[in-house]
Amino acid sequence: MLDVPIMPTKTPITVAHGDGIGPEIMSATLQILEAAGAALEIETIEIGEKVYLRGNSAGIEPSSWESLLRTKVFLKAPITTPQGGGFKSLNVTTRKTLGQYANVRPCVSYHPFVDTKHPNMDVVIVRENEEDLYAGIEYQLTPEVTSCIKLISRPGSEKIVRYAFEYARLHNRKKVTCFMKDNIMKVTDGLFHKVFEEIAPEYPDIQKEVWIVDIGAAKMADTPEAFDVIVMPNLYGDILSDVAAQIAGSVGLAGSANIGETCSMFEAIHGSAPRRAGQNLANPSGLLLGSVLMLVHINQPEVAERVHNAWLRTIEDGVHTYDIFTEGISTQKVGTKEFAAAVVARVGQKPNRLKPVAYAKRPEAAPKAAAKVAVNTTSMELKGIDVFVYWPSRNPNELAEAVGKLAGEGLTLQMIDNRGVKVWPAGRAETFCTDSFRCRFMSETPVGMGRLLEVVKGISDAGIDIALTQSLRTFDGQPGFTLAQGQ
Repeated sequence: MLDVPIMPTKTPITVAHGDGIGPEIMSATLQILEAAGAALEIETIEIGEKVYLRGNSAGIEPSSWESLLRTKVFLKAPITTPQGGGFKSLNVTTRKTLGQYANVRPCVSYHPFVDTKHPNMDVVIVRENEEDLYAGIEYQLTPEVTSCIKLISRPGSEKIVRYAFEYARLHNRKKVTCFMKDNIMKVTDGLFHKVFEEIAPEYPDIQKEVWIVDIGAAKMADTPEAFDVIVMPNLYGDILSDVAAQIAGSVGLAGSANIGETCSMFEAIHGSAPRRAGQNLANPSGLLLGSVLMLVHINQPEVAERVHNAWLRTIEDGVHTYDIFTEGISTQKVGTKEFAAAVVARVGQKPNRLKPVAYAKRPEAAPKAAAKVAVNTTSMELKGIDVFVYWPSRNPNELAEAVGKLAGEGLTLQMIDNRGVKVWPAGRAETFCTDSFRCRFMSETPVGMGRLLEVVKGISDAGIDIALTQSLRTFDGQPGFTLAQGQ
């Protein structure tokens, strides 16, 4: 009786070829994956510029969402978002809509074959992916002043911090570092830091440390080998993962994973580069390494190894696209198609000087990265209200005289600030003021919202233009708001 080989079960994935150089690098990537034996069942969708220009402000059709929800794996080439108002970032929309809370970007140097000042760099940036300033909640308060709300939640922080430690444990990493800025943003970044300190003891086998993001970024740029896995809020992570990729060698070489509890997306971190489109110039490495992260995620580690090691051997052999070609180091300058063919020809080979990669089979039990949701017993008390007003005369003393008498029984006008700096009482004449002021009304005892709304109505009835209001609460007796600078 003849043995019939068992064909591996194909994993369904959704593929988008994107805009600009996207179709070229996706074609090269899929060619390499096929040659390496990836067991994939591909569904293709259209996203990006053409969809935007058909009048869809999201850049993705409902049928494409259906594909993503069905396959739960998205390999995406870069897209072009048309300039002008009304078009929302598809990347941000996809990540948030599908709950892709963790953005993972390995940043590795390939010295001496790719130019870098940091030959031993091997850093993984784990970036929170759903909140922070990227919530995109912005307002124009007055003719001179705009606002963007920074949202940091306990569940969001718990998910990303726990994911960073789980990632470190799964990939035999030794240390997780937290970057934040809670010396200034004591409530928002303060919460992120607090959650990190709470979760770190659950992983006694992994070192932990904390850096303020500015000096941490300087240290990473100068001595990246001091770090292993770095976890941080969304905006810092977006900026510093690009910096890390560039100092490792090139942003064009970095892949990215966006991990959710049900659906995950894999991509290059660079853009669509429309000026390079259609010229057989683009380097497909970023998308290819993104696809390696995908193969690990869908539990095809052997294929991931074949692809990654063949790519490393190609780089080591000096077969380079124009963006990393260096006289004396590179041996051959090739285009997109030729680079893909070179990688295909090396499938099954390993590098000699660069470190070969090895990927383990992922445990059947997924890492417990989700937040530990518990019954909330926090005691909240309403203590006051901040009222942001338009005051074009820019004189805080006149504003205090106008609104102070409107506080009424039980409330007092505690202070007025301008862009976070106290300007009344006892303000400084040297402080520059815009036309937007914050008036803080406080009560020494808990107060009802109805009473606070009476104050707001009184200010409006006095002909003062209100731009924004914010309630002030304590949580288990601790203020849920900060003082103004100088207060």
